[in-house]
Amino acid sequence: MVESRTLQNGLKVVVKRMEGLLSVTMGILVGTGAAYETDEEDGISHFIEHMQFKGTPTRTAFEISDAFDALGSQVNAFTGKDMTCYYCKSTSEHAQKSFELLADLFLNASFPAEEMDREKGVVIEEINMDEDSPEDLCIDLLSRAYFGKENYGRNILGTAENVKSFTREQMFAYKEERYCPENIVVSFAGNIGIDEAVSLSEKYFGGMRKTGFKQRPKKISLHTDKLFKKKPIEQAHFAFGFPSLSRNDGGYPAVQVMNVILGGGMSSRLFKKVREEMGLAYSVYSYTSNYEETGVTTVYAGVNPKKAEKAAEAVLGVLREFKRNDLSEEEFSRGKEQLLSGTVFSQENTSSQMLLYGKEMLYKGKIYDFEKRMAELSALKREDIFAVVEESFDFERAASATVGNLEKGVTL
Repeated sequence: MVESRTLQNGLKVVVKRMEGLLSVTMGILVGTGAAYETDEEDGISHFIEHMQFKGTPTRTAFEISDAFDALGSQVNAFTGKDMTCYYCKSTSEHAQKSFELLADLFLNASFPAEEMDREKGVVIEEINMDEDSPEDLCIDLLSRAYFGKENYGRNILGTAENVKSFTREQMFAYKEERYCPENIVVSFAGNIGIDEAVSLSEKYFGGMRKTGFKQRPKKISLHTDKLFKKKPIEQAHFAFGFPSLSRNDGGYPAVQVMNVILGGGMSSRLFKKVREEMGLAYSVYSYTSNYEETGVTTVYAGVNPKKAEKAAEAVLGVLREFKRNDLSEEEFSRGKEQLLSGTVFSQENTSSQMLLYGKEMLYKGKIYDFEKRMAELSALKREDIFAVVEESFDFERAASATVGNLEKGVTL
């Protein structure tokens, strides 16, 4: 059973009751992230996420983590392009105390100066680590090549220069504008009922002041840049970005099946052709990022630098073949079944359910409809995949990124 409530201050609560389990996952989702930042704020959503764990007026950073550990609860957070999520998983017995701790670090973070100085060093090391991870670096570079320097093109971590410059006043001001009850969803999944979940949410979040929250506009511009970063590493990494649909588009389910067939697993076309048949890449895959306004299909490969051009041509050959609409009924059916089964499997995991129902409520203001989702996937026909393939793989509207010890980048 799934139910939702909206508190008087505008904060939404959604609960997926999963009877028979002994645990519950609780998440606090905020509609903010890298895509909403200015140049001066670049990286601030992620840095605030780190600092939320570094102390409140009643608990130090150590006391927060120690209190969760004492309950056997797991706590974490992550920042995305358009969402930040704080979550914990606990036994049903300790759900109330775990939620109290989660609410405390979320609502009452005091950003102690000494902790802030230390955490700046930690985040800068995270940025350095990203620089040393060529696959991540390549994907970040592709976002910049496709979306430009703003909005979805921003690196979630920001720059070291920005992180060094962030002040407590700047962080409190950003939270004041973005961490508003109208822009927050509290999501529960597991062995907890709606009354208990709403009671907990009201107890800790009911006092948040309704602000008349106004969303920052995003000016989306798509690019066809071809970016290259030379690095003295053993592998070459390249990625192509192609136009895709928004998450609200009726063709979105077909895009997801298309991606499974193209590069979503070991039976996908990219994996079989580029890795298994030609032996040109250890890692080759595709995925889609679908946002409110638009989307992008990413195709990535990590290869031997000497074989980079040949591997790129092989990848493009798979895409050209895909565009010829030679998809068999068996291949289509297999891709659809993989997505259907994955959707079913996710229903049995409290963490994935917390996030699934929380995101649907945050992005669309409604309860995720599992039955509708299954019906949409089941109703798909081969011709639906042809339509999105034709729309997606427009080589004239694609961007590319390359990282490696090459003289020039791989291009389409």
